[in-house]
Amino acid sequence: MLSYRHSFHAGNHADVVKHIVQSLIIEALKQKDKPFVYHDTHSGVGRYDLNHEWSEKTGEYKDGIAKIWQKNQIPEGVETYLQAVSALNENHTLRYYPGSPKIARALLRPQDRMMLTELHPTDFPLLCQEFRGDRQVKMFNEEGFTRLKGSLPPKERRGLVLIDPSYEVKTEYREVVNIIGQAYKRWATGIYAIWYPVVQRENIDLITTGLEKLGIRKILQIELGVSPDSTERGMTASGMIVINPPWKLEQQMKTILPWLQQMIAPEEGHCTVKWIVPE
Repeated sequence: MLSYRHSFHAGNHADVVKHIVQSLIIEALKQKDKPFVYHDTHSGVGRYDLNHEWSEKTGEYKDGIAKIWQKNQIPEGVETYLQAVSALNENHTLRYYPGSPKIARALLRPQDRMMLTELHPTDFPLLCQEFRGDRQVKMFNEEGFTRLKGSLPPKERRGLVLIDPSYEVKTEYREVVNIIGQAYKRWATGIYAIWYPVVQRENIDLITTGLEKLGIRKILQIELGVSPDSTERGMTASGMIVINPPWKLEQQMKTILPWLQQMIAPEEGHCTVKWIVPE
């Protein structure tokens, strides 16, 4: 399925949570001098024009990044993420939003590297254009889970895998559990961060119960909701499930998420940081 286009949703509340968690994990990896790899299974185009008709049609970024863009008082840990967004925008005018590859590239050191996978035939050339000539970045026009299995374990033995499928079809929820099971057998020390949308809560339950059955320890769930769960169409919440999270991540997000909820969804929102499986 290749109908999903992230341009309609770039910079929304789900992106904000996803990219804050992503930046915190990468900053934690940088606490050691040894190199690491960042592997993105569904990379998109790299950057998104918020003035594009697709973004303007939905206006989702107005209830996401725009809500925190110019805030002076922000929790510790959010600044790194906002700096990556600011790097694409001049004169404090919000025009472009970085996808996860651009967030990661802004934070990488010379000894680190990136692997980006994007299957969409229109998005992949745009991704290549964004990182052309960058020797720290390798890009693949392939199915993301197939490339991931073939790339593990990485030579660095340290790193982050960001798993961010579109969930266009319900089978992808089970596929996420399957790929984690296979990947973990190859690379048990890696950090795996799985993004998920809450459209129907039972689909998220498929992921969490499936991961529990894998016998993996240290699985943290982070979620921000903007409205109560519903059976109607539309995303009411989103979150990140992190396997082998850095030890500070739990407490960092327990501080950041309530602030985000207050900024983005103060009335009907909710936030959760809990262990699916503890250590």
